[in-house]
Amino acid sequence: MTSIEELRHSPEQLRARIAAELERARGRSRRLTDIEHEELVRQHSPLMSPLVWDYAHIGSQEELWLVRDVGGRDPVRPDIDAIYDAFQTKRADRPSLPLLGPEEARAYVRTVRDKALDVLERTPLEGRRLVEAGFAFGMIVQHEQQHVETMLATHQLRVGAPVLDAPEPPPGTAPDAPEVHVPGGMFLMGTDLEPWALDNERPAHAVGVEPFWIDTDPVTNAQYAAFVEAGGYDDERWWTPDGWAHRVAAGLEAPQFWENGHRTRFGHVEPIPPEEPVQHVCWYEADAYARWAGKRLPTEAEWEMAARFDPATGRSQRFPWGDEDPRPEHANLGGTYLQPAPVGAYPKGTSPLGVRGLMGDVWEWTSSDFTPYPGFTMFPYPEYSEVFFGPEYKVLRGGSWAADQTAVRATFRNWDYPIRRQIFAGFRCARDV
Repeated sequence: MTSIEELRHSPEQLRARIAAELERARGRSRRLTDIEHEELVRQHSPLMSPLVWDYAHIGSQEELWLVRDVGGRDPVRPDIDAIYDAFQTKRADRPSLPLLGPEEARAYVRTVRDKALDVLERTPLEGRRLVEAGFAFGMIVQHEQQHVETMLATHQLRVGAPVLDAPEPPPGTAPDAPEVHVPGGMFLMGTDLEPWALDNERPAHAVGVEPFWIDTDPVTNAQYAAFVEAGGYDDERWWTPDGWAHRVAAGLEAPQFWENGHRTRFGHVEPIPPEEPVQHVCWYEADAYARWAGKRLPTEAEWEMAARFDPATGRSQRFPWGDEDPRPEHANLGGTYLQPAPVGAYPKGTSPLGVRGLMGDVWEWTSSDFTPYPGFTMFPYPEYSEVFFGPEYKVLRGGSWAADQTAVRATFRNWDYPIRRQIFAGFRCARDV
């Protein structure tokens, strides 16, 4: 697929690509909300919004940025701005708000989309930073795809008969070696060139990394089960003080949704697949496993070097496999299988250094706090990244099976509290040379 950077000098092709990405995102969100009325309006967990809130929020953000800001059009529903502002309403409180009902929400997002597509046709995609190479439209595509992943997490937390199903992922392959040696040195981290990259990915900057070893694949269910069976959850020495306090207070004994050698996945109770990357573990659990294994979590810089650096050319690639946009053979993305694939299922996604599975399957916890890069500039609003910078959030990299190709890059930075488990997160380990 032609990249956005390659299309920026062909306005009509760029518009067509943006329209296609908007529709592809909408197709996913429609499928996740094409369920019974009661399932849409119910709050399935205090950690999550009702699905109908997410759907209308997607439309609200599209209206604010594309219809009102880029297009300069009159508001569609200014009366609901506060209800669907994620910073004004806590998730636990959203069911008590006067939310749009399912049919009203569907009509609202359709109206907004029609207006946004008209704005797309009439707006020069240059001359203003917000619209350069279609940035605002790309931001909204990524926003909707990110909420699709959030809605999938809500579906995973719901109780009842399955409403989602998918085919089996492709089989995996054993690695040639369990670890890969990364020689270290200087490499270019972050980006100045990716048109739809978000502010926390910028600017590109040189970073020095000491030599290290990193796991060839993410930690699997079988590997993590060995930690559980060895009493890892009962041995305080593997946990940080905060991690141990949380483990005890929350009663953690295994990854979320595991019980008696089985897991619950979107309403299906099934044996735990041994060779899939473990998911639904919080940062504290990942860190404890790494200590038990005699290793540690990689830093964010180590992870990105392992994913992007090509020792043959000395340059940083866009993705582990090169500079081309993701294709189905590169990574498990887009929710096709509703689960991680066994490790080694995507050999064409291997990085130049020989590290596998860096994109898709599971978000990977790193040891790094979420902080701005040197020279960071907020754009286009502080609530995307800036207000979250600090030691209370840990960085995740790579993207999960639920993430879309438009919302993952080898420079993309996700972040969350170290206690979060409902997200589709796993990890791999590293160690010093």
